[in-house]
Amino acid sequence: MDILLDDLQDAGVIELLQAHLADMYATSPPESVHALDIDALSHPSITFWCAKRQGEVIGCVAIKELNNTHGEIKSMRTSVAARNQGVATALLLHLLREAKRRGYQQLSLETGSMDFFAPARRLYQRHGFEYCGPFADYQADPNSLFMTRFID
Repeated sequence: MDILLDDLQDAGVIELLQAHLADMYATSPPESVHALDIDALSHPSITFWCAKRQGEVIGCVAIKELNNTHGEIKSMRTSVAARNQGVATALLLHLLREAKRRGYQQLSLETGSMDFFAPARRLYQRHGFEYCGPFADYQADPNSLFMTRFID
């Protein structure tokens, strides 16, 4: 598996992100969906990577710089065909290394409170993320949970 910087032009990446947004809107009320579309992911404060295996897009993740010491995980997704194969773990470890390389002291995320998001929450907890209150521009929302990890 290769994890590569991506410019959001690859058809496989676009398809994966469309599936991600469809799941978010199918699972959460519209006002509680914080997933970003391709235009929003193209913002200069965001860096996007895709995971490929033999040329096929099997996952993606982005990091949004909140400030020079704090980043936010965005658009973490594994394709259905690649689930339970370590793709999400590899992407998360890649992001943790990148956060450390950038000198971030903290990496945070917002995820859903519904059962659909339980596997993601377990992944983050296994890698040292703990629940916290809203950060950045987020507001308390019964459909959202917030997690953070300090970078060592």
